[in-house]
Amino acid sequence: MTRAATLAEIAREAGVSTPTVSKVLNGRADVAPATRQRVEELLAQHGYQRRRGNATASPLLELVFHELESAWAMEVIRGVENVVREEGLSVVLSESSGRLSLGQSWVDGVLARRPTGVILVLSGLDKAQQDQLTSRDIPFVVMDPAGDPGQDVPAVGTTNWDGGLAATRHLLDLGHRRIGVVAGPPQMMCSRARIDGYRAALETAGIAFDPALVREGDFHHEAGHRAGLELLGLADRPTAVFAGNDLQALGLYEAARESGLRIPQDLSVVGFDDLPIARWVGPPLTTVRQPLTEMAEMAARMVIDLARGGRPATLRVDLATTLVERSSTAPPASAATPGHLTPPPPGTPRR
Repeated sequence: MTRAATLAEIAREAGVSTPTVSKVLNGRADVAPATRQRVEELLAQHGYQRRRGNATASPLLELVFHELESAWAMEVIRGVENVVREEGLSVVLSESSGRLSLGQSWVDGVLARRPTGVILVLSGLDKAQQDQLTSRDIPFVVMDPAGDPGQDVPAVGTTNWDGGLAATRHLLDLGHRRIGVVAGPPQMMCSRARIDGYRAALETAGIAFDPALVREGDFHHEAGHRAGLELLGLADRPTAVFAGNDLQALGLYEAARESGLRIPQDLSVVGFDDLPIARWVGPPLTTVRQPLTEMAEMAARMVIDLARGGRPATLRVDLATTLVERSSTAPPASAATPGHLTPPPPGTPRR
């Protein structure tokens, strides 16, 4: 077994002093960029990892989002808070401004703060950034990874494929045959899995997948509204739509109202997430429950256990999704003519 290099040996190889290597390890800013890069390369090359107990971690859990503005993020924060309260830790929130990858400035900040651990929501780390956190003995877990986090990276997700399958089967069981879908960003693994589940349900029922009924969104309300207007404007419009998340489903609600359609009498809608607002809208939204709070709690417990020297039995955990039936879905109106949008008579209240 090869002996790990010491800081003094890395310093000699880099041509710098041992205190300079220590500054790089601790995320200090007063190191020239070229020197920092050289030291980081050598730390990674030698597989250096700070021995547990050599430095005291801050009583902080770093929670990183690619976006913080949605109710989805609040459910995740609630789950992490449930755990850190019990552990006597605090939460530091940061955002990558919509990017699914994190910049070096964020990594430098984490190295300086030395949190107990890091939870990355959707975002990921490249190999060099993973090596930097590992060398400082800062554990990290990815929650709901946007891409493949890698076999060695602890991750907590949900059964997105099963959720897409359940949503579409529910609509098929009600008698719908033209079922549209508003997907999420194609580069996100969760979005692709939900669409794959949708497609599998159709094909199992003997219904050909129709690309004309598929629209891509970005998991925001505006995307659901825009895609909804396009789908409902088709000559042979869908009688039901599966939205990739609840926010896009709410955009579909708005598109249906503008198109003179009632939910669920003229159009059935299924969402994904089961955010609190899904119960409050009119009509209440049928959706696939993604256990966000439980996922966040598990990610927090996993990273804290790693910080204490534990090793999870499995590095990848997927919690189950469940279909929650409410009032936004119903059998298609038998008298409706496909492609013909008939608005309700004047004065008819719209739900």
